[in-house]
Parts: sequence; structure tokens; C-alpha cells
Amino acid sequence: MLFFHTGFAQKTASPVTTAKWPNNLPWWKPNNLRVIQTNLPAYEAATLNPDSLLQDLLDCSANTLLINAGGIMAFYPTQLDFQYTNPYMKPNTLAEVIRKCHQHGIRVIVRFDFSRVHESIFKAHPDWCYISPKGERIINTDMYVVSINAPYVQDRAFKIIGEVIDQFPVDGIFLNMPGYQVNNPYEGKYHGIDQNEYDKKAFAAYSNGLALPTAENKADPVFQKYLAFKKATVEDWSKRLHELVKSKNSQIAICTYMDKYVDIIRHESQSNTSLPYWPYTASDNVGNAVNSFPDHVISNASIQQISFQSRYNAVEPEEVGIRLYENIANGSGLDISLMGDLRGYEDERNFGVVKKIYAHHKKYEPYFGKYKSVAKVAVVAPGAWPSGEPMQEYRGIQLMLKEAHIPFDIIEDAQLANQAEKVKSYQLLILPEITYLSADAIRTLKEASQQGTNLIATNRTLFDSPETLLELFGAKIVNKDHDGAGFYLNPDQKTVFKRFQKQKMLFWKFNLGLYDLKGADQTFLPVLAKGRPGPPEIIGGHDPTGYFAMGVKNHPKSKAVILPVNLGRLYYMHGYEQHKNILLDAIDSVFPEATHLVTTNAPERVEVILQEYTRNVPANLTKKTTDGQILHLVNLTGFSGNTYFEPLPVYDLTFRVKSAFKPSKVFSMVTEKPIPFTWKDGFVEFKLGKLGAFEGLVMDK
Repeated sequence: MLFFHTGFAQKTASPVTTAKWPNNLPWWKPNNLRVIQTNLPAYEAATLNPDSLLQDLLDCSANTLLINAGGIMAFYPTQLDFQYTNPYMKPNTLAEVIRKCHQHGIRVIVRFDFSRVHESIFKAHPDWCYISPKGERIINTDMYVVSINAPYVQDRAFKIIGEVIDQFPVDGIFLNMPGYQVNNPYEGKYHGIDQNEYDKKAFAAYSNGLALPTAENKADPVFQKYLAFKKATVEDWSKRLHELVKSKNSQIAICTYMDKYVDIIRHESQSNTSLPYWPYTASDNVGNAVNSFPDHVISNASIQQISFQSRYNAVEPEEVGIRLYENIANGSGLDISLMGDLRGYEDERNFGVVKKIYAHHKKYEPYFGKYKSVAKVAVVAPGAWPSGEPMQEYRGIQLMLKEAHIPFDIIEDAQLANQAEKVKSYQLLILPEITYLSADAIRTLKEASQQGTNLIATNRTLFDSPETLLELFGAKIVNKDHDGAGFYLNPDQKTVFKRFQKQKMLFWKFNLGLYDLKGADQTFLPVLAKGRPGPPEIIGGHDPTGYFAMGVKNHPKSKAVILPVNLGRLYYMHGYEQHKNILLDAIDSVFPEATHLVTTNAPERVEVILQEYTRNVPANLTKKTTDGQILHLVNLTGFSGNTYFEPLPVYDLTFRVKSAFKPSKVFSMVTEKPIPFTWKDGFVEFKLGKLGAFEGLVMDK
């Protein structure tokens, strides 16, 4: 392969300059990662040049490399007969890459993937591999998906990791595709719950003899037991891995997509598989992880490829820029995953964006990575990787808040009980179709409500706990799955629905739950019947049904609002502001201060993220107080709904930011110039003459 390369100018190598952190501090703890992953196809091992790779990392201001090592295939001379060796592998390449990176202060995390084995391993050990309820294998060319409870994962994987750690001075290990497999993601095909004999035996032992379920049905108690079994077995494996790695070297970071026994939680901003596109993917991912797992370092990877079927084509540079800016604004470092080496790359359009933003992060490194949220509102996420209708409801609620410039945190539903004190500190908690909560999570919600946290729940939230639904919201389900197409809502009480002075009927579609709200203290939004949709001569008949789309229950110190409708999904899919205004009016009625943290004339497509920060330097390692606030602005005006263009410059922006201190100065990270400001009655006010793609407005104490 010839090395034609236009993305990076050749420069004289120079060390990455970083602050001197204590030697006993785990190297990843400063939370200043600038990761580049070269996700190497086998054939690139033949041409990978350690010197050119190092130079590209330096030109990008990267301080961490993530590169292939083993699992599916070994990129080093393995001595283990149960690990397939990459036939293009050069014996000294991995060692040279690590040595040269270390000489220039760049950490190296090595990648393992134990989700598949080569067909030669499968033929020797077919009992190690996945088998579907129909008796099918999941196969990608000559690679077979394995079973997590079979000997390859339970034993041989540890030997492979141990061999690499013993041979190479790695700084971390990254585990790709951990856990149970039910899909062939490279072909978009669902296969079902693994029926391997080892899985059957392990589940029977865990469940006192239950048979392994064959269908994923959340209403099935056996499947709920299976979910608990999966969680327990994955955590047990992770615990044993943690013990192995840390017994060899406590300074080796463990990085993967889970949280237990992991040092760096990795997430991914991937391209959208369907419309509407979601431009807030990095804010969503990082916001969820940093608040759900505050003791972890988060690294959200911008995935370069458009899809598994389109590996060699990258997403648009403007989208990558938004992802990376959102990463650092929300508390992650920078992370980009490339399909192969940077030299001879098939789509280099993003390289300039990566180089620019990584350099920005390096320049202002002390201002990133050590944040404290100021948000008084939190949105509960339906898991770490939401999908389907719950995802649409969840994203729609986020979109409403983002466009209204209301700061909010995100907490994963499964972490409510683990973050109980944080949950109770919010003034408003929004639950978008949050179901199947644990008893501890429900207890946390009740205690938060008792202590003063207002609640807003949408669609089918808590349908599986009717006693909680009645206690918190005064609601009983009559029909939770009622098609709302053709129905209307009447915003008749204008003292609450102040944004609807010129509307009497709001159209509906998707779910419109029919709930008995007699246990609520107030009801709003009468539901009007379908009536006659046409022809025009006979339309009408939209009479009150006796049901309401909103109920409010008063508690001694808080209010709880139930909106048993697909409010978020409707806005996410169709974007009519009237549906956003329902939520905004509801928020104003229970917690009007939500809009007071940041007041601005910035367009809705300017993302506003406010953080308290402590300078991220060794001297502040144990410092508890903050050094000021940063108002991050991400310009999404170039996002058209299905295409990313250059953002439009926005002029003459005004900001009023709540601040308990009078800043000593306010300055722009982009222009590096001071910004005039006033401070009065606990608010800082200032103007920004021009916003480009991104801005960081620092308010120092």
C-alpha cells in the first residue's frame, strides 16, 4: 500500500506536554483523554508503520491510542492454540507501536474482542459457540459468535489477556462487544436467545431449575429472571477479569461499555439508522453516563463509519464536530474510532475537524474534565442504549428541554437507587415512559417526592406498578394502549396553558392512554373524541370523552404530574411546537424556576450547557470547591433534519446566567478575549458578538 496522505502535515515529533500528576494516581483519573482508535482490519497489519502512526497521533494532539491486540485474531505472536493468528501480522509491530508511543507520552490501550472465534476454532470446539432457538449459528464469513458461558469466554479469554499483559507494557485493555449476543449486527438479523448447553446449565443452576427462555418477553417472569441471570454472569466475569488485570498491574485501565469492575466506561455516537436524526447523541450518551456513574471516567467514541455495511465512508465533518464538542462540554474526553490506520485512509474529510478540536482540548485542558452540574432538572433514561418507542419518547423530552435551554441531567433508570441522594437533590424529575423499575428505585422516587422533588411522568410510566402510579400520581389505568389518532386535547385552562392563547384543540396521534384520574387533585387537557374527520361538510363531533390527558397530585412538599400520552415521541417524530409547549407549560406550573438558570436569545438550535468547573490540574486533585462556571455553546444551526451543513454564524447573543459569585473575569475560549459583564442579584449578564461552531465562555471566580 502506498502512503498517500493529505489529512496531516508532517512535523517534527515533539512530546505531548501534560501536567505532572502523582505517580500513584491511576493515569486515566485526570479525565483528560484524547483517544484515537485505529480499528485495524487484518490486512492493514502488513503495512502499518509505527513511525507514521506516531506522527499522526502527535499531529492530532492525541494522548491515547486504542489498537488491536487479540481475541478474534491475534495481532502479535501468540503461543495459544485457541487464538487464531492474523496472517498479515508482523511480529514486532505491536511492541514497536507501544514503545514509540510511550517515548512521546502517549498511552496505549489494546483491543480485545471475545464475541467471535475463527472457523478453525469453531470446528475444534463447536460447543463453545452460539446456537439459536432454531438451531442456527451466527456466522460472519469465517467467524462464529461464541456463548458467554462456554469455556472460551469463561477460561480461554483470561489466558489471552494474560499473555498480552505479560508480553507488552500496555496501559489499558478495551473489550469490544462484551456480553450476550442475540443479533448479527453486520447483517441486521435477529437470531434470539442463545440456547447453548452451557447457557442452559448455568441458567438452571442460577434459577433453581428453570428452563432457558426462547423469547424476549418482558412480561414473562422467567425472562425477567433471565435478565437478572445475564447481569449476574456478566458481572461475575468482569469481576474475575478485574482481579486478573489488577493482580498484574493496578495501573492498567479496564475499558468497556459496562460499569461494574471497569475504570473507563466507553460509549458510542453512531450514525442514525433511521429518521429523524439525533444530533444530541454525544450529550445524551455522556450526560447519561457521567450522572449515572459519577465515579467513572467516560469516553464517548465518535464512530467514523456510516454503518457496518458502509465502513469506508465517514459521517459528515460537521456531525463529528458536534459530537466532539458535546463530549467535552458534558464531561467526557475526546474519542474517535477510525476504521484502520490514518495513512491511506478512504475518507479523510474529518481529519481537519479532529485535529482542530483535539488541539482545542489540549490547549484548554485544565478547563475540562472536572465538572459539577448546576442542573435542577433530571430526565430518567430508559437504559444506557435506549431503543424503540421508549427511546423516541425519551429523546423527544430531551429535545424539548434542549430547545428551551433548560439545563438538565440524565440518570439511567437502573441507577436511580444507586444515585438516591442525587435524585433527591433535583427540583424536578421527568420520567419518559419509564417502566420495570426495581423496588429500590420506586422507593427512591417516593422519598424524593416526599422531600420536595416534583415529578412529571409521560406515557406508560409505572404501568407495571399500579399501586405506585396511584400513590404518586393518583392515577389508575383504564387502557394504557389506546390509539390517539384523530383525537384532540383541549388546553382550556389558560392560567396553566399560557402558550395556547390562540388554540382550542390540539391534534393527537400515537398512544393516548385512558386513565382514571379521580385520585389526582387537578385534571387538565380534556380528551375530545374522534368525531367525524370528513368530508368537510360533516366534520365535527369532537365531544369530551370524560378522560383527561394530564393529572396533578399535590404532595406535602411537591407535585406529581401524569401525562399518559406519547408526548415526547410525537414531538421527536413530527416536531410540532404545540406538543413541546404542553411540557413547558407543565414545567412552569410545578417548577417555574427551571428556566431561570440560563436566559438567552440564542436560537433553539444553539445547544447551551452550563457547568461548574474546578481547574483540572494536579494541585486541585482533592479540591472540593469550584473555580467558576463555563457556558458551553454548540451551534447546531447547520443541522437540517437529515443533513449536516456548516453551522450558520449567530450574532448578538445575550445571556443571563445564575451565579452565586461575582466573576473576576469572563472570557471566550475561541477569541481568547475578555467579555464585558455585569453581576447583580445573583446573575451574570453578558453579550457574545458572534458564535461560530462552538464556544466556551468561562466565568472565573
